Amino acid sequence: MIRQPFHLVEFSPWPLTAATGALLLTSGLTMWFHGFNMFTMILGLIIIFSSMIQWWRDVIRESTFLGFHTSLVTKGLRWGMILFILSEILFFFAFFWAFFQSSLSPTPELGCTWPPTGIYPLNPFAIPLLNTAVLLASGVTVTWAHHALMEANRKEAIQALSMTVMLGIYFTLLQLMEYSSAPFTIADSVYGTTFFVATGFHGLHVLIGSSFLSVTLLRAIFHQFSSGHHFGFEAAAWYWHFVDVVWIFLYLCIYWWGS
Repeated sequence: MIRQPFHLVEFSPWPLTAATGALLLTSGLTMWFHGFNMFTMILGLIIIFSSMIQWWRDVIRESTFLGFHTSLVTKGLRWGMILFILSEILFFFAFFWAFFQSSLSPTPELGCTWPPTGIYPLNPFAIPLLNTAVLLASGVTVTWAHHALMEANRKEAIQALSMTVMLGIYFTLLQLMEYSSAPFTIADSVYGTTFFVATGFHGLHVLIGSSFLSVTLLRAIFHQFSSGHHFGFEAAAWYWHFVDVVWIFLYLCIYWWGS
């Protein structure tokens, strides 16, 4: 038998089920926006979440119990995560482009001023500043967890990861409070649109990152990481640092400068 360091993936139904869920989700969102019920959208979400859980469960099994993640496979996964984060950077770049396109040369429809006439922006030194401190603190704790993991200090790694997840949840709750008290909506001029789309998608990324870190926390509790083999944690940490950096730009550009 020829031995090789690559992982030849078995046939899997999860790409097909995930694509079906994505189709139902987008169709359901369109139907919901036009006044129909939410059944199709909820069904799509259930199928997507179920596919994610099953698919990632298989990847964890391949990494831990089956031993398929050789050094060469792990290198490929690292490049895949780097390219994924790069695509996310370009995703947010479009939102910043839209914001600066409108704010640097406001049209007469906006009152030739920014923020547009009639829009009262949020105080950048209230909840947004607190959220900035929370996310920066979470960046410190996830780095602490990484160093503890590399030093085979499992107890400290679990403590630091738990703190990171709690800070991520706290950030989400603060953002919900901010949205509920905002004096404008997504339909209020281009300011409201760019504000809620950019910060809302960032909030979605925080939820995804918190879920990612929660899974790594459970894996750390079940002894699935070692000091030399923990790419699952590294991928989550990279993603979380990306979320932190995007928030800093959102705070400086949209909350502080844009107000």
